Amino acid sequence: MSETSYMEQELRSQPETWQEAARIGAAGGPLPEPGQRVAVVGCGTSWFMAQSYAALRESAGAGVTDPFAASEAFLGSARGYDAVVAITRSGTTTEVLRILEAVKGRIPTVTIIGDPGTPATDLSDATVALPFADERSVVQTRFATTALTLLRAHLGEDVSTAVHDAREALAAPIAPEWVDAEQFSFLGTGWTFGLANEAALKMREASQSWTESYPAMEYRHGPIAIAAPGRVTWLFGEAPEGLEADVARTGAHFVRHDRDPLADLVLVQRVALERARARGLNPDSPRSLTRSVMLEIPAAR
Repeated sequence: MSETSYMEQELRSQPETWQEAARIGAAGGPLPEPGQRVAVVGCGTSWFMAQSYAALRESAGAGVTDPFAASEAFLGSARGYDAVVAITRSGTTTEVLRILEAVKGRIPTVTIIGDPGTPATDLSDATVALPFADERSVVQTRFATTALTLLRAHLGEDVSTAVHDAREALAAPIAPEWVDAEQFSFLGTGWTFGLANEAALKMREASQSWTESYPAMEYRHGPIAIAAPGRVTWLFGEAPEGLEADVARTGAHFVRHDRDPLADLVLVQRVALERARARGLNPDSPRSLTRSVMLEIPAAR
């Protein structure tokens, strides 16, 4: 695989794209205001960013926020949503387009999008375009994290530490045991559970790795049985009391860093890239995947 793969170029640009997104998010715009009841929808990576945003927004006291996979969203009138936020890099994903079409005229929508010249723009009441974070690699890195940075800034967070930590994560050494590991379990709490889900997905997509993800406190309720020598348990954020010692007793390698958890996801992206290289895989064109899932809709009878 080329040293200049799109995935590598794009993941390394994240400190700059985060700074631009923070400027946009802090400026206000059409994103939901405090007190609104919000549903956030996306597919794959975008769904996991929706999970993180929902947890952050509720923790900030900004209002009820429910994350949904676009194919499984419950947006009936009984739920009383004031807004739907859609996250889509391509603007062409079928399930997201169906949601936007279904709620049009009933619930105001705002879509965070990488390519504004796509159908999602026409179906949305408002958009926040991040074309500077769009990507050529099938495996998403910077669009997802840039969208979440935008949302964090809109919630009033100072993301300067995250930007600093992302630069540090881009320079951090990659341990050989991470590249060679047989299996990874990614853990998170609160908003970092979405990051854990995304980390596991990146490993699967880029390097066809065996990965799992769980809320950190659930790990000891069964999943820790998979931990063993030659395997890695990677935690985003604060460690529940006693968890590191419990993992150590299994012989698995426990990983947790003090940097901003979103910046630690950048390190995981780098690990996924190195694991792909070690296996002769091209993350820009992963097995069985395309940049956008566009389903054929049966013709009406």
